[in-house]
Amino acid sequence: MASVKAIFIKQTKDMTKNVSVLIMFIIFPLVALAMTELVARGGAAGMSEYISDTMFVTMMASVFIGMALVQCSSGIIAEDRETKSLRFLVIAGVKPHSYLLGIGGVVFTASLITSVAFGLIARFDQSEFLAFMAVMASGAIASIILGATIGIFSKNQQAASGLSMPLAMILGFGPMIAMYNEYVERVFRIFYTQQISVTVSDFSAGITEPLIIIWANIVVLAVLFAIAYKKKGLRN
Repeated sequence: MASVKAIFIKQTKDMTKNVSVLIMFIIFPLVALAMTELVARGGAAGMSEYISDTMFVTMMASVFIGMALVQCSSGIIAEDRETKSLRFLVIAGVKPHSYLLGIGGVVFTASLITSVAFGLIARFDQSEFLAFMAVMASGAIASIILGATIGIFSKNQQAASGLSMPLAMILGFGPMIAMYNEYVERVFRIFYTQQISVTVSDFSAGITEPLIIIWANIVVLAVLFAIAYKKKGLRN
């Protein structure tokens, strides 16, 4: 646990100094806030009957989980591979799982803070807020595992960006398209990012099914990560 804590603290300091990473956790709720207040709540007369107060929060939350977190976690690990930091950690006796828990813990904690911001912007009531946080936290875990898998396969940040970008865009923007296309909605229903949209669209339906689908995604991604780790490991 000492090594996990040390890596967590180190990565937290590194993240606070990295403006490009911090922007990922700030820009999406800011866009959601602006669009919600200026369009959904403060738009032209009659517009509110077509746009719900939570529409833009739903869009940006899905994009944040599916796009920002995948790119962030993959970029962090790829950067450490590129700078040979992992080699020094291995020499220092840091176990791979401790490294991943420390890195993932930082990204997960930051994602929870951003998720709280989304919830406040949407003005969810208590039960809706808890349901929203449950699916966001679960979705964050899935994206972190996916990003870690991409990071392991990538020799450097450029490679990680090239590999993660297409997947991140599909996962992030798919639910947005699904809001307007029934066929896409049926296809994307099996993906964890879509379940955020499903939950927010109808809180009365409960979160049991969305959580089952999200955690099924997590299991599949964990298996893929295990395969990637067995093949590539965290060594440089």
